Amino acid sequence: MPSDTLAQPAAVPAAPDRADLPRIVPQRRAGQWTAAVVVLLLLGGAATSVLRNDAFHWDVVARYFTSDAVLRGLWLTLWLTAVVMVLGFALGTLLAVLRLSANPVLRAVSWGYVWLFRSIPILVQLLLWFNIGALYPSVLGVRTVDLLGPVTVAVIGLTLHEAAYAAEVVRGGILSVDRGQTEAAQALGLGRWRRLRRIVLPQAMRSIVPPAGNMLIGTLKGTSIVSVIAVQDLLYSVQLVYHRTYQVIPLLMVATVWYTVVTSVLGIGQYYVERHYARGTERTR
Repeated sequence: MPSDTLAQPAAVPAAPDRADLPRIVPQRRAGQWTAAVVVLLLLGGAATSVLRNDAFHWDVVARYFTSDAVLRGLWLTLWLTAVVMVLGFALGTLLAVLRLSANPVLRAVSWGYVWLFRSIPILVQLLLWFNIGALYPSVLGVRTVDLLGPVTVAVIGLTLHEAAYAAEVVRGGILSVDRGQTEAAQALGLGRWRRLRRIVLPQAMRSIVPPAGNMLIGTLKGTSIVSVIAVQDLLYSVQLVYHRTYQVIPLLMVATVWYTVVTSVLGIGQYYVERHYARGTERTR
């Protein structure tokens, strides 16, 4: 066939002019913006009402905010929170491992512990430990009232309570790890505890850290309950002051602001810890 009779390629149609294309306009959401404005106005009004209300006595709040008594109470609150979290999660991790054990007795003991201490309110637990001398007047020849002071009772009661919840948090984190990881480590000849420490727990931390952070903040606020057994934490310290000065609201605001500051700092720390353990996942984006 002659070369001049070969089919010519079809002409490419010209691209349409941008002016002829329909313009995409985002949908107007007047209701959402109206609701947002109303919410901001309400928040502004509430903030103005609090700041301009003379009954709060902000000058008294500023005077006692960094007083020695309040700072000592704050330090005891922070110390108590740290000790209870460390001991509670150490015991809770052990309980979680026992709960996942193949031994039915160990599983039953762990389950019973979690069931018991989650069933009894923390205030009741503290009062029981505080009055343990009525059941056991002496232990190893030492009077119980001399052995268990208010701070010791607070540590014991809060730790046992915290461990019950920490056990479930750790158990859930361990169960979230793909079983193939454990099987691969077992195929490499790693022992049970080494698999748990080197393979399972590092991966489980992604699921453990968020609820653990919430428990930390909850424990910080929950330590205020130890004021009922005369432990001089932050709340008890401000109570001692307003019992003397009768300035109840300003001193309660001192405690409120301190709790808010500390929980905010802990929340920021939780964000970065979560980000660290979520490396390599979509949650880091």
